[in-house]
Amino acid sequence: MFAAERRQLILEMVRANGAVSLRELARVVQTSEVTVRRDVRALEAEGLLDRRHGGAVLPGGFTRESGFPQKSHLATAEKTAIADLAASFVEEGEAIVVGAGTTTQELARRLARVPGLTVVTNSLLVAQALAHANRVEVVMTGGTLRGSNYALVGSGAEQSLQGLRVSRAFLSGSGLTAERGLSTSNMLSASVDRALVQAAAEVVVLADHTKLGTDTMFQTVPTDLITRLVTDEPPAHDDRAATELQALADQGVQIAVAGASGSQGGDDVPARRQQRRDVPLPAPRRQMPLRSASGFGEQAGTQERAARVADLRRR
Repeated sequence: MFAAERRQLILEMVRANGAVSLRELARVVQTSEVTVRRDVRALEAEGLLDRRHGGAVLPGGFTRESGFPQKSHLATAEKTAIADLAASFVEEGEAIVVGAGTTTQELARRLARVPGLTVVTNSLLVAQALAHANRVEVVMTGGTLRGSNYALVGSGAEQSLQGLRVSRAFLSGSGLTAERGLSTSNMLSASVDRALVQAAAEVVVLADHTKLGTDTMFQTVPTDLITRLVTDEPPAHDDRAATELQALADQGVQIAVAGASGSQGGDDVPARRQQRRDVPLPAPRRQMPLRSASGFGEQAGTQERAARVADLRRR
């Protein structure tokens, strides 16, 4: 297939689905991900699509948000591994809140057999995943249904969370940076996520590497309120994600990296505690300076940056 034919097919797929992973694009056009990445860059330069780490989306910048069908096909293996690891942090008898998103839906499937668990959520998909778990109590917020992500939003959802206190909040979003924290493209979703954060003693963010270094319109959780980030291992060439992980750790966020290659999914809470690789929490937390991307490895080069990230993951 000639380059022009490949790029036309890639553009048609993105227009039809809103967002498509590089892996899926490579499969359809029958070429390598390296070649597809080059094609996506060329199409982005023409303003025909926006490039994301791990995929391509319709152009739209900060304000555009893909719907659930599109998001569910992005970084699926990574989301599965993240959900496996995140589930290992949940203890029997806990009360937690779980926000809306495709990654949190994967987490909910793995929480179905945690005895005595109480889950508060504004997500219909999370509630559906736990609907037949007879040892898990599901509490849904009120609110107005937002059809694009099957979440309850608005003043009804926020008011139903007032006075609530749980041990942990598990949240996802559209982007995560060390500078602004977790963000999303929709104002109503951001407002409810902030209410979920206020109800929790700890905040656990679930974000695959494609969201690291991506900034979207509405901030939901500032970095200093994030207790732990559960993510997957960035590809070797993804310097931006690696730099962002280091910057988040410098700000006091505990990093837990899931091994996507070893995850198989499933409905049970997995016996994968050995895959945790937490970065110790620096203290005092708020006094940790943010290490900028320019300060991390520009002078030392790519090899030193890779060595620092490898050391981060070993810890």
